[in-house]
Amino acid sequence: MDVELRIRRFNPEVDATPHWESYALQAEPSDRVLDLLHQVKWFQDGTLTFRRSCAHGVCGSDAMLINGRNQLACAVLIRDAGTHISVEAMRGLPVVKDLLVDQEGFWEKYRAVMPYLVNDEVPEDGGERRQSPAERAAFEDTSRCILCAACTTACPVYWTNPAYVGPAAIVNAHRFIFDSRDNAHAERLEIMADADGVWRCRTVFNCVEACPRGINVTRAIMEVTRAIGERPA
Repeated sequence: MDVELRIRRFNPEVDATPHWESYALQAEPSDRVLDLLHQVKWFQDGTLTFRRSCAHGVCGSDAMLINGRNQLACAVLIRDAGTHISVEAMRGLPVVKDLLVDQEGFWEKYRAVMPYLVNDEVPEDGGERRQSPAERAAFEDTSRCILCAACTTACPVYWTNPAYVGPAAIVNAHRFIFDSRDNAHAERLEIMADADGVWRCRTVFNCVEACPRGINVTRAIMEVTRAIGERPA
């Protein structure tokens, strides 16, 4: 099938502003948008710049704006995207070149929520830190985050206020706040209660639609908000 792929290009070394370029390509319905980007990169214009790694929807490296929605290029099939496809860099982060964005601001928010288990206590039997199926289920949804930044860069609050911690960081705080084995519950809630924490969420659900793993991001944000309200006085 014939496909027109429009890519919003920007090279800061030669361009004053971004511009669109179109590429005529041949594709199978089962091909992915990432396959088309490879076609352009390998056979038409080697200067095209984008980020990708595993190409199987696991690493989240190739999140970008496809037909106006944040999606993974390796997960969107041509038969679903159509024959006229537009691709842009994710919004809310500085564009380094073409589809490549500077994610340092995103990672800074992620690191701020202490995204790791905090527990120096050794179980009485010296074995594993056990938890019940119900305790594990409390953070099952948020444990599936692949840190692609699709949710955060789909958030209009984040676009206008880069200080907002953002949906992905809240999701990863939730993953440990509700882990029965973790001992930094109160500390993370204090971080989330900051003026640029969960209170900035306006519940527009863009993050839920953008998440390629189907995580109910807004529900996670509401659960963290509720936990803040239930803290001991």
